[in-house]
Amino acid sequence: MLLPAEKNLRTALARFAAARIDHDRWPTPRTSRMLRDSVHTLCAMTGTHTSKDALHAADAMLEQYRADRDGVTQADEALAA
Repeated sequence: MLLPAEKNLRTALARFAAARIDHDRWPTPRTSRMLRDSVHTLCAMTGTHTSKDALHAADAMLEQYRADRDGVTQADEALAA
């Protein structure tokens, strides 16, 4: 699976958060559609099938981006443990 660019993943997460807040605050057909579309986007980007799995996968991807920026590899972390 190809990893999404970090900025695209962060944008998708922000859209999901905004849609979730809007729908929880005042549910309408429009907010329901926005929420459904944002979940679909996150699932497609992360290769998952549920919003919960997509959020967990996105968190892991963001952590990997951070580690890559910091020059830390998973092998380095395993050696340190």
